[in-house]
Amino acid sequence: IRRLRDILPLISMSSHPPPDVAIIYPQDPVLRIGSNLTASCWVHPELGVHASSLFWTLNGQQLPSSFYRVLSPTNLSVTLAGLNASKQTSGDNLVCHNHKGHILAGSCLYVGMPPVKPVNLTCWSRNTKDLTCSWAPGEKGETNISTQYKLKYKLRWYGTEKECADYTHTQLYSCSITQDLHLFTPYEIWVEASNQLGWATSDVITLDILDVVTTDPPSGVTVSRVGQLEDQLSVRWEAPPALKDFLFQAKYQIRYRLEDSQDWKVMEDVGNQTSCRLAGLRPGTVYFVQVRCNPVGIYGSRKAGIWSEWSHPTAASTPHSERMMSGSCDSKSSGDSNSTLRRELKQFFGWARKHAYGCSSMSMKLYDQWRVLMQKSHKVRNQVLQGDKS
Repeated sequence: IRRLRDILPLISMSSHPPPDVAIIYPQDPVLRIGSNLTASCWVHPELGVHASSLFWTLNGQQLPSSFYRVLSPTNLSVTLAGLNASKQTSGDNLVCHNHKGHILAGSCLYVGMPPVKPVNLTCWSRNTKDLTCSWAPGEKGETNISTQYKLKYKLRWYGTEKECADYTHTQLYSCSITQDLHLFTPYEIWVEASNQLGWATSDVITLDILDVVTTDPPSGVTVSRVGQLEDQLSVRWEAPPALKDFLFQAKYQIRYRLEDSQDWKVMEDVGNQTSCRLAGLRPGTVYFVQVRCNPVGIYGSRKAGIWSEWSHPTAASTPHSERMMSGSCDSKSSGDSNSTLRRELKQFFGWARKHAYGCSSMSMKLYDQWRVLMQKSHKVRNQVLQGDKS
């Protein structure tokens, strides 16, 4: 109303007012979800339009006439009760039309909530070259209206407050600090959220960059066969290049899956070596293999470190089983002749298989010799049995 009183004298003093003057009040209001709103559409008398001929739309949908009230021959109001959240951050369009449907004036309604405390503030450093932090907007999710998030930080004891400037476009609620980073000094970091309805601040976290370092994935991952051993593959890789000059002890994990499966099997205890043997695999089968790195103890940090992303999948196939390729045999006679050997080697086989899965530093030479001997014995036995049948 106050705004209309300010405008009316200006219009009346003009000798030639524009014939299409129309005003909606309030203009672009910001309201809480559930609020009520009464808006007025005032048209200039020289338009020769009576308020009773006007109508309102909200986001293109005509509002019922029962919501209207003619306040004067040139003023039509509409009342909206229990407003829902805006469907988009650019606001909902409330428009006043003449009887022909032409737009006379419009206003944007911003209906939402004040921000709540941002949560899940987490930070990591890629190769100590940056410090990236991400967060979530809070338990109630987005506010449905334009809300600004600012990542703030300072050195714990003597630093001045600064704001992160590099907000990523690929990930919501994330920002990267890329300049003037200090190692061996803890940072205090928090997030401030604000909009036209209020503001909120996250909890403050304290961290040292060296405690949240993650690396690029290991490079040069290769997977190859181990001679003709039908159930094994050899995996080799290189340490992440950016960490070769750092004082750290990396640890690695491997995961692998069958070509036609989405279920990965993870090997947890690979250690800090850059090669490993996969055993107990299916003969004649394609496997996909990935490796990732954790920079444990970088520059003497006692924190556990953060796992890198997995390397790109590398594929290889195990050799076909000679037993499968040599044709079928009498399973009963083969089993009887082999039962004594199985009993004698059962304990050794279980022990070797267990260590092979763990990729320990034990020598695999004896195990490989035993596997080759077993395969040869099967091949010879099949030839003898086939000769007897002929």
